[in-house]
Amino acid sequence: MSLAAIFVFLLVSAVQMLECVLDLARRRGSISDDQLKLRMEITQLLKEASALSTPSTFAQAAKLKRLAAAKEKELAKIQDLNIKGKQSLHEQYDKVLLISKVLIYGVLILWFWRTPVTTVPKHLLQPFGRLFSWRGVDAATGRVVIEKSLSGHSNYKVIR
Repeated sequence: MSLAAIFVFLLVSAVQMLECVLDLARRRGSISDDQLKLRMEITQLLKEASALSTPSTFAQAAKLKRLAAAKEKELAKIQDLNIKGKQSLHEQYDKVLLISKVLIYGVLILWFWRTPVTTVPKHLLQPFGRLFSWRGVDAATGRVVIEKSLSGHSNYKVIR
């Protein structure tokens, strides 16, 4: 039974850590090489345009600024496509994780359904002993046996 408790703890911890990693990956995002290259080109074009400040080079500076603006629009399109693709991928991962969690927790509930959560001496439950002792006291030990309910919350039922 002690190995089962360790196994359950490790399994639930792994599922929770996987959920945290997926959430962190969703929030973090990443920059591709194409996006980085476009950003570098944009900054280079804007530097060149700002260096051309004389009236005779105004047309060339305006051309460089228009080229930088066009590259910024291209970068925005790439980022939008990248975000949409990642969102759909994260939605798929979230669905798979949710289904896995339901299956894992369902199997654990079925596996430990009749396993008592704790045993308590009768005198500790007085004057509320009848409220908790739905089915009575364990005849072998003389203790009230409390089993966790299906919902997994603080609702307890007592079995023999």
